[in-house]
Amino acid sequence: MSDRATAPETDAPHGELTVRTLAMPADTNANGDIFGGWVLAQMDLAGGIRGYELAQGRVVTVAIDAMTFLRPVKVGDVLCVYTDVEKIGRTSFRLHIEAWARRFMSIAREKVTEATFTFVAIDDNGRPRPVHAEPAA
Repeated sequence: MSDRATAPETDAPHGELTVRTLAMPADTNANGDIFGGWVLAQMDLAGGIRGYELAQGRVVTVAIDAMTFLRPVKVGDVLCVYTDVEKIGRTSFRLHIEAWARRFMSIAREKVTEATFTFVAIDDNGRPRPVHAEPAA
């Protein structure tokens, strides 16, 4: 877990790089921008990956707090999604998730959105189970 303070969007990403993917033309709206829902799906996917590792088993998304889109994602941008553990409870945990775009044919990167996702660890019957995460050092 980090002691991440709110930082300007021009700072470096916080957390662990969890997903990296290329924005393609099939994911655009009528204006040529990548759908916000596609970006949200990549963030949820990253949270699920990090959550599975953290909880050592199945997890489900139960909440997403206040997501604001700061900049558009364009075709050809590489979307990089970072996950950072905020809190671990008995059966649930919160991840702060940031999405950054590495701009097409450039080394420039910009934060495009961020949100806090809450996940619950579940058993094979879909019932909440304890998170088996190692305690923070």
